[in-house]
Amino acid sequence: MKNMLVRAITGFFFLLAVVGCTIASPISFLVLFLLVTVLSVWEFTSLVNSHDGAQVNRLIAAVAGFYLVAAVAGFASGLTGSEEFIPYVLTLIYLLVSELYRKEPHPLKNWAYAFASQLYVALPFALLSVLAFRYQAYTNSVSFEWIYPLSVFIFIWTSDTGAYLVGSALHKRFPAKLFERISPKKSWVGSIGGGVLCLVAAVLLWHFFPEKMLLWQWMGLGLTVCVFGTWGDLVESLLKRQLGIKDSGNILPGHGGMLDRFDSALVAIPGAVLYFYLIGC
Repeated sequence: MKNMLVRAITGFFFLLAVVGCTIASPISFLVLFLLVTVLSVWEFTSLVNSHDGAQVNRLIAAVAGFYLVAAVAGFASGLTGSEEFIPYVLTLIYLLVSELYRKEPHPLKNWAYAFASQLYVALPFALLSVLAFRYQAYTNSVSFEWIYPLSVFIFIWTSDTGAYLVGSALHKRFPAKLFERISPKKSWVGSIGGGVLCLVAAVLLWHFFPEKMLLWQWMGLGLTVCVFGTWGDLVESLLKRQLGIKDSGNILPGHGGMLDRFDSALVAIPGAVLYFYLIGC
């Protein structure tokens, strides 16, 4: 009961932070995900350093992630140009060249994990700005559309809830496993339940925001996030299984680490961006 209470309190404040900062303003949105990116990259590099014999420069990797998110936000919002990517490029060059002088026993492993921290962790959070800042041709300006990035998280939370409730209720009748090698507890019936609940959430989002997208577009986004989010969950499960750990960290009491909390989003966000480009939205 105590653990459930801690988990509920942490979940409430996490939800409040994501929803509140995303809706409040572009600045609070950016500050939140800059912080999330730095913490997540630091956590990822700490894990591989501790459990797989790597010696990634955590500070430079975290700074690189910070620059990437800031640069994409500036470029997507129209406030800055491509020159904002120069600091990011410099940090990447540093991560490459520094291995010549560090004389660590596994420089290739350090490179692999350093750049994985950028592709797997920092880039998805940077792409949130691609969803949030939309060019309006009729006004020739860029507007902050908070509902798009927030909808990704709404669909993730809905999918997780639906998968848990339906999977718990029906897994004995429909025991087929989704991906038993990586995550023995996930079932096909639970995933289908998560997808159905995402469609319900899509209808509600269309009801409250009909001017943003058509119903079929909202439903398509919901299913996209559901599928890609499930892959994201499995990817992090594979990472933890390979490293021999249960949780990625303990920064969020009752929920584990940052990667545990954002695992689905790390694949769902790029999936959502691809979906928006596919439908021309």
